[in-house]
Order: sequence, then structure tokens, then C-alpha cells
Amino acid sequence: MAIMRCIDVQPSNEMTVDEFKAWLRRFDADHDGRINQEELKEALHSLRVRFGWWKARQGMKEADCNHDGQIENAKEIEKLNQLRDLRISQPNASILAEEKSLESQLNNALEEEWYWLQRSR
Repeated sequence: MAIMRCIDVQPSNEMTVDEFKAWLRRFDADHDGRINQEELKEALHSLRVRFGWWKARQGMKEADCNHDGQIENAKEIEKLNQLRDLRISQPNASILAEEKSLESQLNNALEEEWYWLQRSR
């Protein structure tokens, strides 16, 4: 299965909603016809997206209309597809700045954790 994911076609701007659904369906690990946050994170990781875990969380917040933690109906999938179109076709300066800020915060937290870990020895 890992080999198949490496050679699969990646989503692009020219993809129809049905093609996007088919691509997304490959990450439905439990085959329940719905995509949860973990499965969305795996889909983003397959694209080598930076901060995939965070973007999956944000995608769920924006696309999960009934807030049940699942992308399951046509409206939610369409909304997720629109988010994909916006973020793939138009790299947004504010998103890039937010990614850099998040990366900096993570690095600072790791450095602080390392400092306290070394100090406690």
C-alpha cells in the first residue's frame, strides 16, 4: 500500500470534484465512506505538505459543517475541495507567514524543553 501511495497521482487544480473524492477515498483507512482528521492528515502527508497535522485540523474546522469530526457528505467534500483549490492555486502570504510563525513557536518550545531537560540532570 505504501508503494501505491508513492506512485498515485497527486491532486491538482485541474481535478474535478469527483476525481478529488476518488483521491481522498484512498485515505479512508476504515472504509466507512467518511474522512476523519487522522485520515485527512495522512492524505496531506502523502503530498509532503508541511504541518500536515495542523492543516488537517484547520481543514476539518472549516469543512466539517455538522462538527462530528468527519467529512462525509457532498457539501463537506465540496468545501474541502474549495479549500484545496484556494491553497494549491494561490500560495497565500498570510498562510506562509503563519507556517513560519508556527515553526518558530515549535522550535522555541523544543529548545525550552531541551533546556529544562538538560538542567534537571
